[in-house]
Amino acid sequence: MIVATTENVAGHRTVETIGQVFGVVVRSRGLGGNIVAGLRSIIGGEIKEYTSLVEDTRRHAIDRLSTNARLMGADAVVMMRFDSGSIGQTMNEVVAYGTAVKLAPQ
Repeated sequence: MIVATTENVAGHRTVETIGQVFGVVVRSRGLGGNIVAGLRSIIGGEIKEYTSLVEDTRRHAIDRLSTNARLMGADAVVMMRFDSGSIGQTMNEVVAYGTAVKLAPQ
Protein backbone atom coordinates (compact mmCIF):
# COMPACT_ATOMS: atom_id res chain seq x y z
CA MET A 1 0.00 0.00 0.00
CA ILE A 2 1.41 3.35 -1.05
CA VAL A 3 0.67 6.15 1.40
CA ALA A 4 1.59 9.61 0.14
CA THR A 5 1.15 13.11 1.50
CA THR A 6 1.04 14.40 -2.07
CA GLU A 7 -1.90 14.51 -4.48
CA ASN A 8 -0.15 12.30 -7.02
CA VAL A 9 2.15 9.28 -6.82
CA ALA A 10 5.26 9.52 -9.00
CA GLY A 11 5.17 7.12 -11.96
CA HIS A 12 1.44 6.46 -11.54
CA ARG A 13 -1.82 8.05 -12.54
CA THR A 14 -5.01 7.96 -10.53
CA VAL A 15 -7.68 5.98 -12.38
CA GLU A 16 -10.34 5.93 -9.65
CA THR A 17 -11.05 7.85 -6.49
CA ILE A 18 -12.65 5.49 -4.00
CA GLY A 19 -13.21 7.90 -1.13
CA GLN A 20 -12.04 9.07 2.23
CA VAL A 21 -10.26 6.67 4.54
CA PHE A 22 -9.26 6.92 8.20
CA GLY A 23 -7.09 5.23 10.79
CA VAL A 24 -7.99 6.23 14.35
CA VAL A 25 -6.06 5.27 17.50
CA VAL A 26 -6.50 6.39 21.10
CA ARG A 27 -3.77 5.43 23.55
CA SER A 28 -2.92 6.08 27.15
CA ARG A 29 0.44 5.94 28.88
CA GLY A 30 0.37 3.71 31.96
CA LEU A 31 0.66 5.05 35.49
CA GLY A 32 4.40 4.34 35.67
CA GLY A 33 5.06 6.19 32.41
CA ASN A 34 2.99 9.16 33.57
CA ILE A 35 4.95 9.37 36.84
CA VAL A 36 8.31 9.25 35.04
CA ALA A 37 7.10 11.80 32.47
CA GLY A 38 5.86 14.06 35.28
CA LEU A 39 9.26 13.96 36.95
CA ARG A 40 11.02 14.72 33.64
CA SER A 41 8.74 17.73 33.09
CA ILE A 42 10.09 19.28 36.29
CA ILE A 43 13.64 19.16 34.90
CA GLY A 44 12.66 20.22 31.37
CA GLY A 45 13.66 18.90 27.97
CA GLU A 46 12.20 16.11 25.87
CA ILE A 47 9.78 13.79 27.60
CA LYS A 48 10.73 10.55 25.89
CA GLU A 49 7.81 8.59 27.33
CA TYR A 50 5.34 10.83 25.49
CA THR A 51 7.45 11.07 22.34
CA SER A 52 7.45 7.29 22.15
CA LEU A 53 3.68 7.20 22.77
CA VAL A 54 2.97 9.63 19.92
CA GLU A 55 5.38 7.91 17.47
CA ASP A 56 3.86 4.47 18.18
CA THR A 57 0.34 5.86 17.92
CA ARG A 58 1.08 7.49 14.55
CA ARG A 59 2.53 4.24 13.18
CA HIS A 60 -0.52 2.35 14.40
CA ALA A 61 -2.86 4.94 12.82
CA ILE A 62 -1.09 4.57 9.45
CA ASP A 63 -1.37 0.77 9.72
CA ARG A 64 -5.12 1.09 10.31
CA LEU A 65 -5.44 3.59 7.46
CA SER A 66 -3.66 1.17 5.12
CA THR A 67 -5.79 -1.77 6.22
CA ASN A 68 -9.00 0.19 5.74
CA ALA A 69 -7.90 1.40 2.29
CA ARG A 70 -6.98 -2.16 1.28
CA LEU A 71 -10.44 -3.36 2.40
CA MET A 72 -11.95 -0.67 0.15
CA GLY A 73 -9.98 -2.04 -2.80
CA ALA A 74 -7.48 0.83 -3.00
CA ASP A 75 -3.91 0.69 -4.27
CA ALA A 76 -2.86 3.84 -2.45
CA VAL A 77 -3.83 6.65 -0.12
CA VAL A 78 -3.04 10.17 -1.30
CA MET A 79 -3.12 13.48 0.56
CA MET A 80 -2.53 11.64 3.87
CA ARG A 81 -2.54 13.87 6.93
CA PHE A 82 -2.48 13.48 10.71
CA ASP A 83 -4.67 15.11 13.29
CA SER A 84 -4.12 14.62 17.00
CA GLY A 85 -5.54 15.68 20.29
CA SER A 86 -5.89 14.84 23.93
CA ILE A 87 -8.76 13.12 25.64
CA GLY A 88 -8.58 13.90 29.31
CA GLN A 89 -5.11 14.27 30.75
CA THR A 90 -3.76 10.79 30.03
CA MET A 91 -5.00 9.84 26.56
CA ASN A 92 -3.71 10.80 23.15
CA GLU A 93 -5.77 10.46 19.96
CA VAL A 94 -4.21 10.32 16.50
CA VAL A 95 -6.18 10.19 13.25
CA ALA A 96 -4.47 9.45 9.93
CA TYR A 97 -6.72 10.35 7.02
CA GLY A 98 -6.57 10.69 3.27
CA THR A 99 -8.16 9.66 -0.01
CA ALA A 100 -8.19 6.02 -1.12
CA VAL A 101 -7.44 5.64 -4.85
CA LYS A 102 -6.71 3.08 -7.53
CA LEU A 103 -3.55 3.65 -9.55
CA ALA A 104 -2.19 2.61 -12.94
CA PRO A 105 1.36 2.99 -14.27
CA GLN A 106 1.99 6.05 -16.47
